[in-house]
Amino acid sequence: MSASEKFIFFLFLSLGAFSLIAAIRNSDWYFSTHGAKMFIKWFGRSGARIFYGLLGLTLIACGIIGLLAGR
Repeated sequence: MSASEKFIFFLFLSLGAFSLIAAIRNSDWYFSTHGAKMFIKWFGRSGARIFYGLLGLTLIACGIIGLLAGR
């Protein structure tokens, strides 16, 4: 596995963790962005938190699988 591939998978891990933590903590600054406001409009605040939490878990899973598959 090349260094650039490892970088991408670690980026997935870090962005996934960031999204998951923001969803768990219900961070106002995170949910006041333009993109998050769109999901809040569609799903409500709780639905947007669930969406971003699941997105975070998915990114973390992709990062882990990618790192493990590259060995």
